[in-house]
Amino acid sequence: MPSVSELLLSGYLEKERDRIQRVLFDWLRIPSISADPDRAADVRRSAEFCADLLRDAGLEHVTVLETDGAPAVYGDWLHAGEGVPTVLVYGHHDVQPVDPLGEWTSPPFEPVIVDGECRARGSIDDKGQVLYEVEAARGLLVERGSLPVNLKFLIEGEEEVGSPHFESLLTAEKERLRCDVVVVSDTGMISPEVPSTTVSMRGLVAFDVSLRTSTIDLHSGM
Repeated sequence: MPSVSELLLSGYLEKERDRIQRVLFDWLRIPSISADPDRAADVRRSAEFCADLLRDAGLEHVTVLETDGAPAVYGDWLHAGEGVPTVLVYGHHDVQPVDPLGEWTSPPFEPVIVDGECRARGSIDDKGQVLYEVEAARGLLVERGSLPVNLKFLIEGEEEVGSPHFESLLTAEKERLRCDVVVVSDTGMISPEVPSTTVSMRGLVAFDVSLRTSTIDLHSGM
């Protein structure tokens, strides 16, 4: 079964470069800022755009998963056979706010290419990575008609606001999302010239501490 690097060698990605860039730019133009209630319709539009991407790439059972907040997106391809690992690709389609606008050298939702880099809000956090993973699946399906593993996508819509409804979504959809390994590409690289793999992440814990003290000074010994 060919790897993604073999797709590169086959010329598939080069042939599809203009289409992929056009699709990425269209997605990046959607201001899916999950922290801004006024952008809720745009976040939903981004989810529907993502669902269309998955369908067009050949993924099946594509669904916009509703939560009590912003929607997530699911799709799968499960024809690799028995005993073959099931891989779940996680990403998110919401983006950070764009203030202060004065720090931008170009409008945040008008993507541009500068020195070979795509610059726009969401281009590397996380729409770019998600699209490339979808395109890798599409390329393998086009070139070979199958994938080497069973594949699932779960693209969240609230990552940039702390994923407040993600745990309940995972609980409600635990059978649909059952897998052997989760792949996350919302990570760093050593440099653009050095392929890098992050093998684990620390997670995040946050909490508030409230202290109630005396209304008068006390001696330290007391």
